[in-house]
Order: sequence, then structure tokens, then C-alpha cells
Amino acid sequence: MDASAGGDRRRARHRPGRSLRAVLHAALYRRLAADDDRAAYWVRHVRLGIALTEVVAVAVGGYVLLTPGSAVRTGTLLALAGVAIVVSPLLLLLPLAKMVRDPRGVLLLYGWSLAVTGLVTVASRVDGGAASPMFALLFLALAFMAIAYPPWGVVAMGSVMTGSYLIGVAGADVDSSATFIGAVMATCTVLCAMASANQWEAHDRQTLLLRASEALAATDPLTGCLNRRAFLDRLDRAAGAAGSGEAWVVCLVDLDGFKGVNDRGGHAAGDAVLRSVTAALSGVVRETDTVARLGGDEFAVLAEATPGEGEGLAARVRDAVAGVGADLGVTASVGVTALRPGDEGHAVLGRADQAMYRSKGAGGNRVTAVAG
Repeated sequence: MDASAGGDRRRARHRPGRSLRAVLHAALYRRLAADDDRAAYWVRHVRLGIALTEVVAVAVGGYVLLTPGSAVRTGTLLALAGVAIVVSPLLLLLPLAKMVRDPRGVLLLYGWSLAVTGLVTVASRVDGGAASPMFALLFLALAFMAIAYPPWGVVAMGSVMTGSYLIGVAGADVDSSATFIGAVMATCTVLCAMASANQWEAHDRQTLLLRASEALAATDPLTGCLNRRAFLDRLDRAAGAAGSGEAWVVCLVDLDGFKGVNDRGGHAAGDAVLRSVTAALSGVVRETDTVARLGGDEFAVLAEATPGEGEGLAARVRDAVAGVGADLGVTASVGVTALRPGDEGHAVLGRADQAMYRSKGAGGNRVTAVAG
């Protein structure tokens, strides 16, 4: 047995509370939105819930006025309906789009469900307990949760609703009829949780597929680094940042002697060189820098650096290519330029391209810098 694994299990047994909290946290908490489109979906969902609450509250008011009862019962139920009508729109005052991006944002949904459960429980109790039809609103709340909440959140809230019905609504009058309704509500909770799990699984699968498609669209299939389009997108963003005081440089790298590799060893040998060059470039830049293959034997590096630092980076790039291409006669002509406020990606590449051709015209295996 692995000693470290055994130690981990022993520590887990000594700290069951922590493990339980971790399990509950993973089950009940999750970030609802990771992008603007998903955040907008949740904002629409909350608005729909508010509209539904308003309609139901008005319907409850109509039911109360059309059914006989004491003045206390009528006044209490109308007051509860009024609270729902007045309070629920106040949710729109919250920063909903920001809240749903936080893992704790789901607490808004749980709190909302608990408030609805409390109102329905009190209203049903005032209206006659188990004999009141208003407990049916809990099923409506369960259905609303099924299309939004995380599955274990549905289980938790559905359990609270079932317990609220049996204890708060039926109370001492629990009989076979109330028990049957409680069992139906528990079964409905399970079904709603299954529907929620399917919905979240479909969303997660769609998100993974979208990210995979975006990665494929931005990646050079041979070398695995970024392609020209993705590099230009990052270059345009860096140019925008340059206007706010950040310093960026671009190194344009063109391989010397690469045609000879293809002529002697064929495209397989050329492809091997391109992959080796990509690895070499990635090895001399920081994790925050960008390496891209623009096409053919042309590469580019985008780095946050001053012009002086950029020339040092370009020299390291040249040396790295010379190292992996020493046996094949492959070196690099490098042009480097700094980004300036108001630059566009194509203009920056144009300046770097001019500098690179000066390096190549001077014999290759050298660095030429042009002012930004």
C-alpha cells in the first residue's frame, strides 16, 4: 500500500468535518456563469422568477377574496401576498450579473427558495393547514428549481419544502393523505434533481465542446502553438493596453536555411524542425508571453517588455533557434519592434517584418530592431 495514500486516509478520518464540508461545498456551490452570455441568461431567469412570483401573488389574492374566511385569515393572506408583490422586484436592485459569476451567487437562489417556502408554509397554515390548496405552490417552486439549480441544491431545497409541508402545514394533522402528499413531493424532488443534473450535464458538455472548438480554431495543428489569427487578436489587445502605459514588443522570426531541410529530407524533416523550433521558442519566453506560427517557417513572439528588454528577448530567440538547427544549417532572422499607442496588429507586424528582412538581407542569424 502507498504510505502517503494511507496517511491521507488516516488524516481524513481524523477530520471528518472538514471532508464533509468539502463534499457539501462541491455539491451545493458552483459558479453559475463564466461569461457575459451565461450571466445574461441568469439575469433573465431571475426576472422570469420575479414575474412568476408577481402572477402567483395576484392569484393568491384573488383566491383569498373569492373564498369565505375570517377577517384575520383574509387580512393575513392578503398581507403575505402583498409582501411577495413588493419585495420580489427588489431583487433587480442587486448586481445580479456580478453575483452569478461568484461561487457564492447560488446562495441568492437558495435564499429566494427558502423565503418562498416560508411564505407558502405560513399562508397554507393560516388557510387551514393540510386542507388548504396553497401548498401546491411548493410544486411550482420545485419545477422552477429544476431548470436552474444545481442538482444537489434541488435535493436540499426539495427536502426543506417536503419537511415544511409535513411539519409546518400539516403539523399535528398529519394523516395518510398528508403522508401521501409528502411522499409525492419527495418523489417530485428526485425527478426535478434528475432533470437538473441532465440540464447541467448538457450545459457542461456544450461548454467543453465550445472551448475545444475555440482552441482548435486558435491553434496551429502542426506545432500546437497559436495560429496567425489568434496571434493578431492578442496583438490588438496588447496594442490597446499599450495606450494605458504597458510596454509590449513583437519579435518576428523567419528561419534561414529551412528550404534546404525540406529539399534534403522532405516535408517530414521540415515538420520536425518546425516543432523543434516551437519548443525552443517556448523555452526562452515567459509563461505570460505568446508564441505563434504565422505560416510556413515564420514565427512571432509577443511579450510584455520594454524595447531594451525586447532586444534581449530577440537575441535569446535567435540563439535558441541556432541551437536546435545547428546540425541542419537552420538559423533565424529576427525583427523586433515595440508597440505604441494607437497601433493596429497588421501595422506592428509590418514594422517587425521590415526589421526581419533587414536581418535576412545582412546574412541572417541576427537581430534587427526598429523603433515603435
